[in-house]
Amino acid sequence: MNIKFNTKLAEKYHSPSQIARVLTEDWAKREAYCPQCGEKIWEYENNRPVADFYCAKCKEDYELKSKNGNSGKKINDGTYSTMIERLNAKNNPNFFFLNYSSSDWEVKNLIVIPKHFFVPSIIEKRKPLLPPARRSGWIGCNILMGGIPERGKIFYIKDGKAVSQNKVLDQWQKTLFLREIGENDSKGWILDIMQCIDKLGAQEFTLSEIYAFEDTLARKYPRNNFIKDKIRQQLQILRDRGYLEFSGRGKYKLVT
Repeated sequence: MNIKFNTKLAEKYHSPSQIARVLTEDWAKREAYCPQCGEKIWEYENNRPVADFYCAKCKEDYELKSKNGNSGKKINDGTYSTMIERLNAKNNPNFFFLNYSSSDWEVKNLIVIPKHFFVPSIIEKRKPLLPPARRSGWIGCNILMGGIPERGKIFYIKDGKAVSQNKVLDQWQKTLFLREIGENDSKGWILDIMQCIDKLGAQEFTLSEIYAFEDTLARKYPRNNFIKDKIRQQLQILRDRGYLEFSGRGKYKLVT
């Protein structure tokens, strides 16, 4: 992938935000591809409310979020109520998050987050805008990147270096089973266990190590009196879906 923007496109613009939008959208249109099939993505017409790009073959939609510098732990998005409604919609898009440097107009990082990692718990409701703001009363939202398991952050470009397309496509396939889990609460449990595994920071772990998160999960799910049972259930699902391997005697291993 060519990480450089076509800066000639910015010559007729003066607004920094317009320049950034034109350059990043042009770059994504030229260089990005569908992580489901590897085919070229196409740009929707302007002002489409749901997505920016689509794959003609897979019918996947993508929204592009770009930022000069690092994204940070929170990414600003649009209207809170609209985002929550979109989570269960069939046309809910996947997200591209692009970090670039305006000093050299190059892409530093590009990740895709599949739509099946988006649940209400990672959407933060912002405070309403106050007068004299033009949109007084409007309530926006933030996407909490810390609430997304690492397997849900698929790099195309990392620290200025492109990741092989085969690796991107392979990583995408590993979590597609989440789309078959419809209820946000059920999916939320699996995502929470994925994050617990991430926090252990090892390819292999034991059931007792996951049990160490019992209190944390109990605070998040106060109505559930059988946290350990629920943990074992989610590990079973992850094993059946090929995300984990069971090594016996309470030992598990992440499938790479």
